[in-house]
Amino acid sequence: MGAAGDNARVSLYRDEAIVLRTHKLGEADRIVTLLTRSHGKVRAVGKGVRRTSSKFGSRLEPFMYVDLQLSTGRNLDIVTQAETLGPFGRKICEDYTLYTAGTVMLETADRLVDAEHEPSLQQYWLLVGAVKALASRDHAPGLVLDSYLLRALSVAGWAPSFTDCARCGEPGPHTAFAVASGGAVCRACRPPGAAAPAPETFALLAALLAGDWSVADASAERHRGEGNGLVAAFCQFHLERQLRSLPMVERV
Repeated sequence: MGAAGDNARVSLYRDEAIVLRTHKLGEADRIVTLLTRSHGKVRAVGKGVRRTSSKFGSRLEPFMYVDLQLSTGRNLDIVTQAETLGPFGRKICEDYTLYTAGTVMLETADRLVDAEHEPSLQQYWLLVGAVKALASRDHAPGLVLDSYLLRALSVAGWAPSFTDCARCGEPGPHTAFAVASGGAVCRACRPPGAAAPAPETFALLAALLAGDWSVADASAERHRGEGNGLVAAFCQFHLERQLRSLPMVERV
C-alpha cells in the first residue's frame, strides 16, 4: 500500500503554463498543448472539460496563463487541477486584431519548441510577456507581435542584424536587407533582390529586437508596415514553411 502511494505521488507534478492549442477528444475531453515553465512543451488531456459543469474547462483555452497539476500518463499526461494566473484568453479573443496577432505567437512558440518535455525557459518567458502585453494593450498589437517574433527567433539561434553587415560584419548602418543573409548587408555582400528599407525601418526593427518601446511606439505607420513585411519574411525563411496563422493577421 505504501509503495503504491509513493508511486502515485511521484507521478504528479505541478507547473505554470501558457495554453498553445486544443483539440477535441471523445465527447467531453480535450487534448491541450501547453508551453510550461519547467517541463517545456507538454500535451495533456483535460477530462470532461467540454462539459458545462467542468470546474476548469475555461482555464484550458488558448492564451490562458495557468498554474496546473498534472498526472504523468503513458502517452499523454492528465490535467488534475488548473488555476488561472492570467486570464489573457478572454481579453485577446474579444478583439480580432489581438486574436490574429496572438495566434501567430502561439503557433511560432509551438514550432520553435519542438521536442516535448525539454525545458525552454527563455521561450516560455518571452511568450508569457508577449501575451500579457497583447492583452494589456500597452503597445500596438503589430509591434508586440514583431518584437516577439524577432526575439523568439534570436533565442532559437537566428538573431538578425539591423546595423552591421550580417555576412562580413562591416559596421553599419547599411541600406539593404537580405533575409537569407541574416539581415542588414553592406554593398559588397548585397545579393540580387535584397530589400532596401528606410533607415527609420531599420531603427524600428532594432528597437523591437532590443525591447526599446519608446522608439517603437513613436514609429510611423509606413515604417511599421515595411518592418512587419521583413519580419514575416525572415520568420518564414527560418521556420522553413509558412505559419498558417500569419496571413490572417489584422494589421492596423
